[in-house]
Amino acid sequence: MTTEPLNRNPERRPDWAALVIAAALLVLAGVVAWDASRIGGVVLYARIGPQTVPYAIAICLAGLGLWTIVEALRGDFPEREPQEALPVLWIVAGLLIQLLTIRVIGFSTATGVLFALVARGFGERRFWISIPFGIVLSIAVWVIFARGLSLSLPHGPLEDALMNLLRPRTTA
Repeated sequence: MTTEPLNRNPERRPDWAALVIAAALLVLAGVVAWDASRIGGVVLYARIGPQTVPYAIAICLAGLGLWTIVEALRGDFPEREPQEALPVLWIVAGLLIQLLTIRVIGFSTATGVLFALVARGFGERRFWISIPFGIVLSIAVWVIFARGLSLSLPHGPLEDALMNLLRPRTTA
């Protein structure tokens, strides 16, 4: 017969990161419930109105928050792997570059650079492949939004040249 205690984690320290996440879930649940309480609407058949789904979401978020608190205090979360900061920095750099340059160089080029930097964050080192590929994908998205949906995205020299090519020619 063994004399080991039944509890394999005798320290049972609370998981502070999980407690922060639980607090964020509870705050979000409160915000959703408060916002749902401000929705004015007519109660329809079976007392279901426009507030029903937001209240259900708030209840689910609150339940998840409480469950996370219990698990964090019990110490039942698995050990997390150490985080690497460099991939996150590549992605954040891509977002910042897009944010700062999208009005100057246009949607397609800025988003192509964003694509390449996010790909770098995931381990792709060949910028000479990922930048052109990202720009081509971004041009396709820009054409769908600009031509297909008639929505306005920031345009730069590349988009202006593309619009000149796609503009119908009139003969006089």
